[in-house]
Amino acid sequence: MTRQLVVLCGMTAMLLTQQTASAGIRIVLDLPLERQVFQRNAEEWAEVKVAGTVPTNATLVEVKAELGAGLRGKATDWTVVAQGAQIKDDKFSGCLKLATGGWYSLKVRFRKSTDDQTVLGEASVAQVGVGDVFITAGQSNSANYGNPRQKSSETLSVCFDGKQFTPAADPIPDSTGDGGTPWPILADMLSRTIRAPVCFRSATVNYMRVGEWLPGAGSKNIERLVERAQWFGPSGVRAVLWVQGEADAGRQPHFTPAEQYEREAKAMIEFSRQKLGWPIDWFVAGNSWPGQDGKAPVLTAQKALWDKGVAFRGPDTNDLAGSPEYRHDGIHFGSRGLLVHAERWYAALSAHYQFANPVTSKAK
Repeated sequence: MTRQLVVLCGMTAMLLTQQTASAGIRIVLDLPLERQVFQRNAEEWAEVKVAGTVPTNATLVEVKAELGAGLRGKATDWTVVAQGAQIKDDKFSGCLKLATGGWYSLKVRFRKSTDDQTVLGEASVAQVGVGDVFITAGQSNSANYGNPRQKSSETLSVCFDGKQFTPAADPIPDSTGDGGTPWPILADMLSRTIRAPVCFRSATVNYMRVGEWLPGAGSKNIERLVERAQWFGPSGVRAVLWVQGEADAGRQPHFTPAEQYEREAKAMIEFSRQKLGWPIDWFVAGNSWPGQDGKAPVLTAQKALWDKGVAFRGPDTNDLAGSPEYRHDGIHFGSRGLLVHAERWYAALSAHYQFANPVTSKAK
């Protein structure tokens, strides 16, 4: 990957581990959130935003990053992240540069000045990571309609629901359906490989044509995806993983022609990049509805997006059919289908980003 990714954070606040300052003022850390993952850049680091309240008379905020034995990353000593004009109205905001890895444990302390070693208050965040962030989008095979539900077996795999980061487990939060997805399996493969935290954020809806993702459509699908990516800050998401095509291939007799699908998907992708202000990577799966008459035009359009450089190639999934192990209800993935789907996503991402080979897992 050639472009540099520099991370800032969104504005959502959450009460984290805190201590009471000596002056009786409660210290609250708004950022980072517990288990928050910051997107690493091409140089393998990120700027971790630290923000919150300060105790009375504090003019200096320092942060220290600790790292457990055997974990990827680089611990830091006490570093000044805010002073002077960066502290106003009992609030502070600053950044700490951290290398790819985690989980880090952040310690925050507040002092009166550089000359006064007295600590006026302290706070901490138990788990903060620098790794990869992905947004999943499309329709039901990107959401919670598989069977059975999957659950991460790795401590470095998380999901984000807009308020908190939680261990990756189905049903994926803030999505549709209540079944299984390939994302906890894929998160484990990725986190084992890069030895750093991996986060998934869903922007998926159920059974909508690609035209319903156009800018200005009543559903506001692409606008919602942009908002969810913006939370992570400029270049704060590595890629969008797009799994869609069933609605365009299976709605008889009004199938979506290849030229129309390509045109609408391109408009959706270009809109996201324009609004975000950076050329976010999109991976489009070769995905339709096995056995349907409208399958060929959708696959032709998806291939055109790859060939013309609009999006990178995601996995082909149309051969995953023929038994409940692959499609438990004829369209949504079963136990074997979820595992193979995840493995193929890993293969596509690995080939593009030049990851090492994964340690695969069995579907649960």
